[in-house]
Amino acid sequence: MYYFQESLSYIKDSVVNYVDIDYSLWITWFLAPLIITFLLPGIIGLFLYLSAFILYIYKLHWNTIKRTLQTGDKWDTARKTVGALWDAHGWIWHDYEINGIENLPKDGPALLIYYHGAIPVDIYYFIVKVLFAKNRLVHTVADHFLFKVPGFSVLAECMRVIPGTVQTCSNLLKDGNILAISPGGVYEAQFSLHYNLMWKKRLGFAKVALDAKVPIIPMFTENLREAFRTVSFGRRLFLRLYALLKFPIAPIYGGFPVKMITHLGKPIPYDENLTPEQLQTKVSLAIEDLIKKHQRIPGNILYALLDRIPQFRKEKSKNT
Repeated sequence: MYYFQESLSYIKDSVVNYVDIDYSLWITWFLAPLIITFLLPGIIGLFLYLSAFILYIYKLHWNTIKRTLQTGDKWDTARKTVGALWDAHGWIWHDYEINGIENLPKDGPALLIYYHGAIPVDIYYFIVKVLFAKNRLVHTVADHFLFKVPGFSVLAECMRVIPGTVQTCSNLLKDGNILAISPGGVYEAQFSLHYNLMWKKRLGFAKVALDAKVPIIPMFTENLREAFRTVSFGRRLFLRLYALLKFPIAPIYGGFPVKMITHLGKPIPYDENLTPEQLQTKVSLAIEDLIKKHQRIPGNILYALLDRIPQFRKEKSKNT
């Protein structure tokens, strides 16, 4: 006991005599923003796993819940429970809203084509907003690697997320559903700068729309890349690694509580005379028009935070 107390006394004296407390506080203050910006993206991952945990509990206890709720769709109540969590998160953290929700059909199919952010939190918020406002579930297409992530499968089953081939997507639309696709996918999420579309020659969504004979609704979320960003240094290295591994490598930072508004453009009607290449061009121009109209370029995190102030947004609208 005596030696233990002596050891504590020695450590205390060493800290007092040899460590500059003011310097330590300065280092903490200096590094805090860096630590926070790289840790906050982990909150989204934690939130996803929380959602998966709730859904696993719901799935395991489905028989009991079914007898209680007397409903035919085992995921309906769970979907809205998880949706309430995401809706609350979007409202509190990003003051999230949708502009142009009237462009979505009350019933019948539609294909949503959207710009992919570093972390597509906007599509999570959008799905639950539409679920509560229209009582319609937006099916989505996700990259194949996500289905190998532990916990994602139950989320995909509940929220109707699919890997997505041309035929499966077309069949979904022919059954009268709403489907959302980001042609840029993970590549656009990792390497897009200043909201530029990175679709390459991906024509799958255009072939789906033409085969299913459905309208396309362009979609873009304002300030999406001010909420989460990928690091700008080492871009060439990350591009090479992505080309080799087909897996997102570039580090993501952020989690900033910026104002986010999803803008839905006017539906682009089905036109049998258009080729997939022509339709891709038409849709990309529609999304680029939404970006030019609603997004400050280059993006600015401070201004995106100020967008949460209604008066600031009015001044921004006047300037644009």
